Amino acid sequence: MKPIGYWLNRTDQALTRQMNDMLDGVGLTRIAWQVLNVIQDTPRVADTEVRATLSANADIPTLTAAIDAVLVEGWATRPAPNRLSLTPEGSQRLAHVAERVDMFRKRATAGISQDEYGTAVRVLGRMTRNLEAPTDAVRGQ
Repeated sequence: MKPIGYWLNRTDQALTRQMNDMLDGVGLTRIAWQVLNVIQDTPRVADTEVRATLSANADIPTLTAAIDAVLVEGWATRPAPNRLSLTPEGSQRLAHVAERVDMFRKRATAGISQDEYGTAVRVLGRMTRNLEAPTDAVRGQ
């Protein structure tokens, strides 16, 4: 049996590759789509907040490039310096993309029950918290 790190890396690579392919037709990448979702969830969000929210997903140069891309492509605008909001067209386009993402998620989770999916997410969350905690906290000291 391959270790969990192997499957985490393979899964993330497959998710990114397949999602980038699926989003290519609308001019997005997985990370740009994630940036748009942060902007949608927090209108007038600061660039620094977008980077902090997505820091586990990409490095700062990649996130900055994704922010720049959604601005250039008209998905988002700057209502104030260093703030981001979706444009009306960006909101409409993102709603259209949601249909594609829903189909993608169904494909990715085919044959996986909601209970199995929930268990996987909870276990990975616990592993992450264990590894991000100070060493003494994990040992119970």
